[in-house]
Amino acid sequence: MTTRRQLMTALGGTAALAALHPLAALAQAVQQQVKIYYGFPAGSAGDSVARRVADKLGNTPFTATNPVVENKPGAGGRIALDTLKTSPADGSVLCLAQASALSTYPHIYTKLSYGIADFAPISIGAVMTHGLAVGPMVPASVKTLKDYITWAKANPGQASYGSPGAGSTPHFLGALLGLSTGADLRHVPYRGSLPGINDVVGGQIASCLTPAGDCLPFAKAGKLRVLATSGAQRPAYLPDVPTFTEQGFPEIVADEWFGFFAPAKTPAATIAVASTAIQAALKDKAVADGLLSVGLIAHGSSPEEMKKSLQSEYERWGPLVKKIGFTAES
Repeated sequence: MTTRRQLMTALGGTAALAALHPLAALAQAVQQQVKIYYGFPAGSAGDSVARRVADKLGNTPFTATNPVVENKPGAGGRIALDTLKTSPADGSVLCLAQASALSTYPHIYTKLSYGIADFAPISIGAVMTHGLAVGPMVPASVKTLKDYITWAKANPGQASYGSPGAGSTPHFLGALLGLSTGADLRHVPYRGSLPGINDVVGGQIASCLTPAGDCLPFAKAGKLRVLATSGAQRPAYLPDVPTFTEQGFPEIVADEWFGFFAPAKTPAATIAVASTAIQAALKDKAVADGLLSVGLIAHGSSPEEMKKSLQSEYERWGPLVKKIGFTAES
């Protein structure tokens, strides 16, 4: 009769074999094929997170092959989450979503078709900082946030700012800036960050508040001027740009994350395996360096840490949304 000690020894040997032989790990993978939904267009910041992580998940205890990333843009990422909600709860379908889709949207959409309880957190993927950038519509003499507010007050009809969508975190940061300064900042929502950035570069609108990483190529080319960033500290990729807090606006702070979710009833054991694999992928130097190059900080977490962060953000944004006075019908 096999003893417990012999059984554990055998299992340990199997695990070691899997570590040494990729085919053994493949044979033990929970999934043969995984799909990852992302609710914004290809080429945006979060899309880079989904694809770089997916490229490292194949041939692991979680999945035998690299997951397929499917973009489902629209409705500020809600379409992708709606699709995930009704997907099989077996680990074969995940979604990468921004925290605000679950922490802020419930405060503004009275008929939101999902809630936090509909999803199982797996791991945070990356953290991003938002930035306020101006283009050629704004005079070159505007070099600081204070300069921009002065210009905006003098040119209320031109002081527009684009965001990745109505109800997005950048939208609300701009609204808070307007309330704090008395400047009439006109919001122009877009379907993702890049269309708004393109209109700033083209001179159709004055500025944009959007993931700072998406501004990087245009800032380096001299087509945009980033005046402020929303993080608690200056991001490593924009060390010369002061934060809103440094410039006298401590309420305008938001480091937003993208995180991986599964349907709520996905088995805990499957969530644990997926979380371990995703965290390992994010520790890969090539992944971390690649994300940093587009303005993202790789940041894995346990499901519990992710859930706690999400709840904290939910509680923070409730009062701020009321202060702004925005609803889906407004």
